[in-house]
Amino acid sequence: MINDSQRHTFDLLLEEVIDELPEHLAVLLEEVPVIVEDRPSRQLMAQMNLDPRVSDLCGLHSGIALTDRSVEHSGTIPDRITLFREGIIRLAGSGRSGARRFGILREGAKHSAMEDLKSEIRITLLHEMGHHFGLDEDDLDELGYG
Repeated sequence: MINDSQRHTFDLLLEEVIDELPEHLAVLLEEVPVIVEDRPSRQLMAQMNLDPRVSDLCGLHSGIALTDRSVEHSGTIPDRITLFREGIIRLAGSGRSGARRFGILREGAKHSAMEDLKSEIRITLLHEMGHHFGLDEDDLDELGYG
């Protein structure tokens, strides 16, 4: 369960990540909103055939990839990117980036954990943006955003 302090820190780090994106990627986020939630709903996890006890969903691109769009898609619900704080925080703390547990550290180690969390936020955001551009999981793995 995420507390208000972790939620606030996560959101500040996400703002930093977005501010640091190259101009051509930042422009995309003006068209594709980024929504942040603590965790995916049970319904969403079931829809995706994911067990919430063993799967951490970090992000989701909802919509039609640019490479799959046609005039037939006019009037459809706009694309969006959703980031899930709990999954990203757990992943940052699991060691994928060499991180230690976020928010449960000695003061001197906190900077490293924050950098690891920021890195996971960036990877997840770029991963979902990649889906928007039509990249699949294999493509994203090759780019280091898997």
